Amino acid sequence: MRLQLLFFLGLSALVSEGESSHDAERRMHPVFSLLGTGSNPAGAGGGRFKRAMPQIVFDALRTEERYAEYWQGLAAQTLEQQLDSKLRLNTQLARNVMLFIGDGMSIPTITAGRVYLGGEEKQFAFEQFPYVGLSKTYCANMQVADSACTATAYLGGVKANYGTIGVTAAVQFKDCQAQSLDAHHVSSIAAWAQKQGMATGLVTTTSVTHASPAGVYAHLANRNWENDAEVVADNGDPDLCPDAAAQLINSPVGQKLNVIMGGGRENFLPKGTTDASGAPGRRLDGRNLIEEWKSQHTNSAHYVENRRQLLNLSNHTSRVLGLFAPYHMAYHLDANPAEQPTLEEMVESAMDILERQSAGRGYFLFVEGGRIDHGHHDTLALRAIDETAEFDKAVRFARTHTSTDDTLIVVSSDHSHTMSLAGYSSRKNDIFGINDGQLAADDLPYATLSYANGPGYDSNYLREGGAVRRKNLRAINMKNKDFMFPSTVPLESETHGGDDVAVFASGPYAQLFTGVFEQHFIPHAMGYASCLSDRNMCVDGGVARRPR
Repeated sequence: MRLQLLFFLGLSALVSEGESSHDAERRMHPVFSLLGTGSNPAGAGGGRFKRAMPQIVFDALRTEERYAEYWQGLAAQTLEQQLDSKLRLNTQLARNVMLFIGDGMSIPTITAGRVYLGGEEKQFAFEQFPYVGLSKTYCANMQVADSACTATAYLGGVKANYGTIGVTAAVQFKDCQAQSLDAHHVSSIAAWAQKQGMATGLVTTTSVTHASPAGVYAHLANRNWENDAEVVADNGDPDLCPDAAAQLINSPVGQKLNVIMGGGRENFLPKGTTDASGAPGRRLDGRNLIEEWKSQHTNSAHYVENRRQLLNLSNHTSRVLGLFAPYHMAYHLDANPAEQPTLEEMVESAMDILERQSAGRGYFLFVEGGRIDHGHHDTLALRAIDETAEFDKAVRFARTHTSTDDTLIVVSSDHSHTMSLAGYSSRKNDIFGINDGQLAADDLPYATLSYANGPGYDSNYLREGGAVRRKNLRAINMKNKDFMFPSTVPLESETHGGDDVAVFASGPYAQLFTGVFEQHFIPHAMGYASCLSDRNMCVDGGVARRPR
């Protein structure tokens, strides 16, 4: 504590009394002397390492990286790729459109994920898409967004209030009466696609009634109204304001969906009953919405609830309702691979069904890697980043099994998180470990990944005799999937971040997704490419539209 006090007193003096520009530069941008060989012997000229830190020899990952020719050649290759992709604009009709949302997949999440894949130079499949932009994620009434208002933006093309789904900003949170008015409803791009006779579907690793997938089909004044018990708990009328599960089964958009996959069985089953896992239903109206879905559709529609049933679906399947968990699906690191399908497997099955059912008219598919967000909320960085890698596998499958000539794929996030990647670590340093180049002012190491706020505060600090000090991370297994990474501000749940998120696009009119734009622009651009929005490439005299 004394060392910390002296450090902060000294820094305060520098700020208040001033320091020379050279001194400030050295403090803000330290120059480290990496250990070397030959003319730069170990320790020569340097103060990178404080006591107790291991002395590291940092060699280039490849011998050729030491030479300018390597980097120049890499740049020339990238330039060739950029010229090839940018000089030939794809202005064909997007017969198929897929929107992939990595929930909470901030830019630092992507950066850390590259190291998780094997190194800073690695790329996710979606990072290889030729066009990239930035999306501004704020809600109509909030600086920092949630997954409800953002779903209304990237699916419905309208900014909405925090906590509301598929309604305009005229609807305040929990306003059941306002929710019931058709004039306040916002239709999603899935509804636009259905009007043109396209097949449609949604796939998520969360409950299918959760905020992001609900944006496909629902109109809700409260994102938590996933079943009628939640509506009643807020003194709402489920008959006036139907819950998300009821809307999925009975709304015009929900009834026409060819593919519904994710978790959430409890929201479809009545209280007093249990599902196959023994989990209780939560509905108060006595309805079994799974049975209602079955009765609505023909014998070619199938309900599945495990991986084996999904992979054994008939190739004559016209519709599928797959509910693989009582609520959210398990994290990939926790899942029983024999029972729970991966996101990639769900996407593969969804694409097979949608392609068959589209009858040449095309399809729209929404895919969410929803548990990236949950990992971050609990400051479980390892889980969040592993979920990102699983999400990317699904994107890779979709892109490699479709043509860029007629299939537009857009990959983005709904919002960011507060996780940062910081310090001066060497290349290939364990992304889930400690910074290997510097000790903190308290002579303890610090994590490369940390959060601005969240529950990781309590798991990384000790309270002794009224004083608070950090734990020594060397004594902690930070690669344990349940390790909560350090947080600066103690909160029960880490918050979202307000910074922009990346948008990656490949296929017809992918060039529209460049620059910095409002999040609600996304479905309008997708609609333009696929001739679904009021203004589209067909109206503007683009390539002649095929009959749907």
